[in-house]
Amino acid sequence: MGKEVKTNAMRILDRNKIPYRINLYECDEFIDGVHIADKLGQDYDMTFKTLVMVGKSRQYYVFAIPIDQEVDMKKAAKVVGEKSLEMVHVKDINQVTGYIRGGCTPIGMKKNYPTVIQESAKNFEEIIVSGGRLGTQIFLAPDDLLKVTKGIYADVIVS
Repeated sequence: MGKEVKTNAMRILDRNKIPYRINLYECDEFIDGVHIADKLGQDYDMTFKTLVMVGKSRQYYVFAIPIDQEVDMKKAAKVVGEKSLEMVHVKDINQVTGYIRGGCTPIGMKKNYPTVIQESAKNFEEIIVSGGRLGTQIFLAPDDLLKVTKGIYADVIVS
């Protein structure tokens, strides 16, 4: 078998000596995280999607939340100290993060944006995030994700 091609996220985890597992899967087209979790038989609560937003201040923020949840924009804005937030347009994801839709991970973006991880992540020994490209997932401890992204835990989902 050939050598696994590492993504930027994996190289950063390796450099920080953070243990993780990868899962590779066929991904002809990315619909959404729920579709992928269903296909792979994964728990929605421990599978996190990465959302990138921009505040009134023009600062970018990263939110990692369970794939079947929605961000409460007011809660999220309050957590990061912004008047309001809006989602970064899909066409701008690559320019802002260096990743593509469906392959966007909170680890190793072009810049280290303030990162918020939904506090429910703490309920799991291991969570799943994108591995930095389509068809790649990273399994790691939530506290390790917090450490490598210099993030915070907060409740930012619609209750």
